[in-house]
Amino acid sequence: MSDELELESESGTPIWAAFGDLMSVLLGAFVLILVGVIAVQLQLSTRLDEEVKQRRAEAQRRTTLEQALAVPLAAGRVTLVDGRIGIRGSVLFALNSDQLQPEGREVLRSLAGPLAQYLQSRAEILMVSGFTDDQQVHDSNRHFTDNWELSAQRALTVTRALIADGMPSSSVFAAAFGSEQPVSGNDTDEGRSKNRRVEIAPIPKPSAAPAAPPAALPAASTAPAHAD
Repeated sequence: MSDELELESESGTPIWAAFGDLMSVLLGAFVLILVGVIAVQLQLSTRLDEEVKQRRAEAQRRTTLEQALAVPLAAGRVTLVDGRIGIRGSVLFALNSDQLQPEGREVLRSLAGPLAQYLQSRAEILMVSGFTDDQQVHDSNRHFTDNWELSAQRALTVTRALIADGMPSSSVFAAAFGSEQPVSGNDTDEGRSKNRRVEIAPIPKPSAAPAAPPAALPAASTAPAHAD
């Protein structure tokens, strides 16, 4: 006991006071760790809530689209997979052609109204995508250089048909994929038939970009291309 008193008197700091300081430091470190853990949990919870909301919104969007297309879907003339409306190329066009067949024209007419109504309450725009199989365009067909051009012209034909049936031109655009992104193998007639298709997919509208400065030179003519 006398030794402890001598040690305290020599150091000038009681042992219990030093122990208390150490515990305060440990408690502060524990509190910081606890706050960090809580912050991480809150972040994870927020991200989870956002993901759940996004999934619910996507499910609701698909349900709304499915309801809008109830009639053509029931008729079996189109498919709806992951929010993409699919139309067999054989329904729309003859082989190596971009001219709409009567059945294809009727299908597009049945889609234009419901799709235009669907878009009215949504910040979305339609992307009309043309696809082909991997077979080269016949040499006898001088209208198209390759499958890219054929798919582009078919997408344009469908886009113009939708506009002619009342779809606002600002709500739809065409895209070409050629033989890329097949949905089936190209080693059978049935597979190639599935790959020759047109898809219509609602996508978010692009955000408005700042107005571009006036061009230094007069713009060239931008008359629409003529589809044979």
